[in-house]
Amino acid sequence: MIYYVSAHAEEYGDGTKEKPFRTINEAAQIAKAGDEVIVAPGIYHEYVDPRNGGTDEEHRITYRSEVPYGAVITGSEVMKNWTHYEGDTWKARIPNERFGEYNPYTTVIFGDWYFATETHTGEVYLNGKSMYESDTLEGVLHPKTYMPSWDRDFTKHKWYTEQDGNVTVIYANFQGVDPNEEHVEINFRRNCFYPSETGKNYITVSGFVIKQAATQWAPPTADQEGMIGPHWAKGWIIEDCEISDSKCSGISLGKYLQPNNNNKWFTSGLKDGTQTERDAICQAQNEGWTKETIGSHIIRRCEIHDCGQTGIVGHLGGVFSLIEDNHIHHINNKQDLAGAEIGGIKMHAAIDVIFRKNHIHHCTRGIWLDWQAQGTRVTENLFHDNTPPVGTEINGGLSWGEDLFIEVSHGPTLVDNNLLLSTVACRLATQGCAFVHNLIAGSFTCVGEGTSNGGEKFSTERYTPYHVPHRTEIAGFMTILHGDMRFYNNIFVQQEINRVDLQAYIDKEHRGDLHFICGTKPYDDYPTEEAWLHRFTLHTPQSEIDKDRYYDHLPVWTGGNLYFNGAQPCNIETDAIVNTTDPIFLELDGEGSLHTNLFDYIKNYTCVSVSTDSLKEAFEPEQKFEMPDGSPIVFGMDYCQL
Repeated sequence: MIYYVSAHAEEYGDGTKEKPFRTINEAAQIAKAGDEVIVAPGIYHEYVDPRNGGTDEEHRITYRSEVPYGAVITGSEVMKNWTHYEGDTWKARIPNERFGEYNPYTTVIFGDWYFATETHTGEVYLNGKSMYESDTLEGVLHPKTYMPSWDRDFTKHKWYTEQDGNVTVIYANFQGVDPNEEHVEINFRRNCFYPSETGKNYITVSGFVIKQAATQWAPPTADQEGMIGPHWAKGWIIEDCEISDSKCSGISLGKYLQPNNNNKWFTSGLKDGTQTERDAICQAQNEGWTKETIGSHIIRRCEIHDCGQTGIVGHLGGVFSLIEDNHIHHINNKQDLAGAEIGGIKMHAAIDVIFRKNHIHHCTRGIWLDWQAQGTRVTENLFHDNTPPVGTEINGGLSWGEDLFIEVSHGPTLVDNNLLLSTVACRLATQGCAFVHNLIAGSFTCVGEGTSNGGEKFSTERYTPYHVPHRTEIAGFMTILHGDMRFYNNIFVQQEINRVDLQAYIDKEHRGDLHFICGTKPYDDYPTEEAWLHRFTLHTPQSEIDKDRYYDHLPVWTGGNLYFNGAQPCNIETDAIVNTTDPIFLELDGEGSLHTNLFDYIKNYTCVSVSTDSLKEAFEPEQKFEMPDGSPIVFGMDYCQL
């Protein structure tokens, strides 16, 4: 069955081509497995809450914009009733009954791992660009530049909200323009396309513009929501969409509501967040989280930008998914939201998830893989400009930014054939990774650090789970020992760094784990495999066993790496090729093409082929670096040959 929708239709349509529905949600209440919903160009101010899902890959429900990017689903409403208040500040009054059960201007952002000041889920947009909330009316009347923002010139566009009886009042400084003559919108709805109930499987959303929703903070221990997402289901496809301006997260592949453990660290404080996250994972497994029921989503060819927290967020619900060919940019640039859940993509438990051929830039970190990056592959992606621009005030270690952050995972995590071009390439507070055939122009930070909860008197090391290979079932828990890392056939190019601002932060906070040295140098003095195995002599009486050997760093393997412009190998790397004479330049143009003279200086070098077998197993899960179906990988080509 095909249903038709048009924003310009007459009221009381029946969904036929001749008499289309006026809203997408009308079709979403009756569409069933095998049906298709065709949406005509227009702006749809609505929340789409699908009642049904498909039954399998061949019988899914498809929602398609008739013209690519022609159908716009928005969580905002146009505001034209502004009255002049004082100076450049204007005032609007909205009866609270217009918001229904959810008022974004009385709802504050909160949750586990949220570290910023009180901010509402509402937003004011001037000509499509979100303004900055102030916590006082004085801050609107006399705005100051907000220095942590990546877009400081716009930060004097401030707004403030208060309640006057049953009316929401918004004051906004439009910096000299008349809001009634411009296009001004405010957030009204919490989500745009998001089932209110879980288990709506096999839905395709194709070709839409989805924007401007008042989403809530999405930590891994909450009912993790987005502007669009499957809400704990299987087999969704989100393709060819433009997704932007979510207050928090654009797409959620996240966790369902566990009422007994929802933001429990924030609301109770009696258990540490790490413990409540472990509880949430075990509870999910006990309640049916399996490969057969959850995950296996596809997000492809989408442009995702200008969201406050993440472009894509997920915990548990994103397992076995494919995220490819997306353009993700300008995430968390306002820096009005802060916490441990921010990035172009932030995924917990990305089990067997493939991130492929994405272009990720100008984000407060590109991809953050937190916990259980087991069987995860990051391949053929272009990362750049994911470190704060010059002059940005750094308001915390997590606002530093990098291309890729892998945290407290046991692997195997495979990073191959990527261009990592930001000032900071990777934050590696983890183990069990393989870096193969990458061009790396930034530093590795937090090596050997960042895996405890910061206790001073007692040990607060984080125990994180690992799983049965290619499954969700938990196989065990362990702390992070660091090491168990492989670096093969990578090209490291040290960039010229002139970041007095970032260096000042390092010096002020005494952060030796943050630096600008490109190369494997942070792994100095980690054991080789031979040295590590030497400590494990067989037939030693148990009373004489060196127990420290079970908690020392794991080995590091290296081979075939090239170093240019002063990039530095670690001191256990015996076959590194270090070129100290030929200067290399790396320049990206506006089309995302890399211009470099690198090829003039690498054509005479050869390296040994790398494969699943040669990479061996990640230590804790005892799992190979292989495809999700268990088939082996042979790295016979590099990024430029793909």
